[in-house]
Amino acid sequence: MQIVEVEQVVKSFDGVLAVDGVSFSVPAGSIYGLLGPNGAGKTTAIRMIMRIILPDAGTIRVFGDALERVEKSRIGYLPEERGLYKKMKVLDLVTFLGQIKRLDRQTARRRGGEWLERLGLGDSAGRKAEELSKGMQQKVQFIVTILHEPELLILDEPFSGLDPVNTNLLKDIILEYRQKGHTVVFSTHMMDQVEKLCESICLIDKGKIVLSGTLASIKERFGQNGVTLRFEGDGAFLRDVPGVASLADYGNEVFLRLTPGTDPARVLDAARGRLVVRKYEVASPSIHDIFIEQVSTG
Repeated sequence: MQIVEVEQVVKSFDGVLAVDGVSFSVPAGSIYGLLGPNGAGKTTAIRMIMRIILPDAGTIRVFGDALERVEKSRIGYLPEERGLYKKMKVLDLVTFLGQIKRLDRQTARRRGGEWLERLGLGDSAGRKAEELSKGMQQKVQFIVTILHEPELLILDEPFSGLDPVNTNLLKDIILEYRQKGHTVVFSTHMMDQVEKLCESICLIDKGKIVLSGTLASIKERFGQNGVTLRFEGDGAFLRDVPGVASLADYGNEVFLRLTPGTDPARVLDAARGRLVVRKYEVASPSIHDIFIEQVSTG
């Protein structure tokens, strides 16, 4: 079953196309990544799925039906723009918003307390939301999103502003939801999280899909003929090594995509005597590399 189905959706603002004929579907029980640079149309697509704004053309179905006929408590939505009632105490706030999602007060308060403890906010339950740091407020917002145990989670940049420890914590919770059979759609710029979490992705640039499919099929499509090289020295010459099609530079490490049939050992041979090589690995491109290449050339 496809939990979310987006077909040929179009949306423009003041004559500018924000989403241009986008189509994708999200299978039940999967984690689906919606990727793209700033202004690509990701958030617009998510807002149309949630019927915050309506498409100019195309159709969107959630749980096989139009969203207006779907019980909203089946969905948990974390918007890009966070918003909490700043004067309310944290546990009271979580309880109140849980009740809006049709939980009874006792259940909402019990679950809220448990989630606050798990996310390291137990000592802040009696503080006002405005007294929390930005990262702590984001964790409260995430709790509100999942408190009612929705079948579908739609998360717009869920890791934005979080440190690595809390990013890892949210990642574990998202995986738990998938393991329970729930479905997750999220947008992000954090390609390492995409690589670890997603079964399928959709890359949008300038309102159009430039790449979509399962992670495995996409990586297969872009081939295995690449080399990761970590070194000391000036590696500028590596771009000109015969058989190097492109080079992604990360400072102390590069990924070189090779033309078909090129022996990866050619790169190591070229580096000998000119660089101090700390790592050499024949590898497929990462999602980060593919993202950069597709957005840069799209």
